Amino acid sequence: MEQILRNFFLFLSKNRFFTKLAKRYGLRFGAGRFVAGETIPNAVQTIKELNHKGMAVTIDHLGEFIDSKEEAREAADGCIEAIKAIAEHQLDSQLSLKLTSMGLDISEDLVMENMRRILDVAEQKDVFVTIDMEDHERCEQTIKIFKQLREDYKHIGTVLQSYLYRTVEDIEDLNQYNPNLRLVKGAYKESPKVAFPDKKDVDENYKKIIKLHLLNGNYTAVATHDDAMIEYTKQLVEENGIPKDQFEFQMLYGIRVDRQEELVKEGYHMRVYVPYGNDWYGYFMRRLAERPANVAFVLKGVFGK
Repeated sequence: MEQILRNFFLFLSKNRFFTKLAKRYGLRFGAGRFVAGETIPNAVQTIKELNHKGMAVTIDHLGEFIDSKEEAREAADGCIEAIKAIAEHQLDSQLSLKLTSMGLDISEDLVMENMRRILDVAEQKDVFVTIDMEDHERCEQTIKIFKQLREDYKHIGTVLQSYLYRTVEDIEDLNQYNPNLRLVKGAYKESPKVAFPDKKDVDENYKKIIKLHLLNGNYTAVATHDDAMIEYTKQLVEENGIPKDQFEFQMLYGIRVDRQEELVKEGYHMRVYVPYGNDWYGYFMRRLAERPANVAFVLKGVFGK
């Protein structure tokens, strides 16, 4: 049943009609639990609250199904606005973005133009930018663009997914760049030709890439809500004398809040992924797909008033 629900929500996440409908009617139906409002001021307030609790943040100006150069440039403008707000309010925050929102499906030249505009401001304002990883079809191109940008900019990292067969090789290939990587399990529906179909194998590969990247001496963001992976990381760093300033845990805004606060109290660096914006629908559906139990929170939000 859980797999059926997962596939259902992943299917809905790619529906353009519902995306447009969601933009029109705003943050209803429980999405406010996972999305920090629609505007920069909303996001700034949320970041301040999280910073006050000892948590760092990465914000994501949500955007999907970019169909024109104008939309892509507007999305880049939104990222620049977010970077400036982080600097102006002296927030402990980074920025995350998707290359599709920068025009990846339109042209690579457009993506590079938008990314260089963003990174020029990010370097000036001392704000780190992470390129989110999307589905397998865009993985190779995302890594290629990251490598090109890493040659010219320091304040940039990207994401690798443990459910893909290729990820161990990608970790080894990227090591020459001393990259700051966020390691995740992966949230897209993929073919067994390119991704591990069984959770057990995804988990084992996740442990493998965490260990490999940390022992390579690179900064590692372990982005998970899985206690087994958190405990594995704690044990790994202790056994190998890895300092706490070489890694961090990351979790999504609105999920396992108590656990986030526990990790801070234990002295670990905790970063919360905080999305905002009116293009929230696809992100929201993927959160429901990752953990169908979240549906209960949505129903409570809709009918519990």
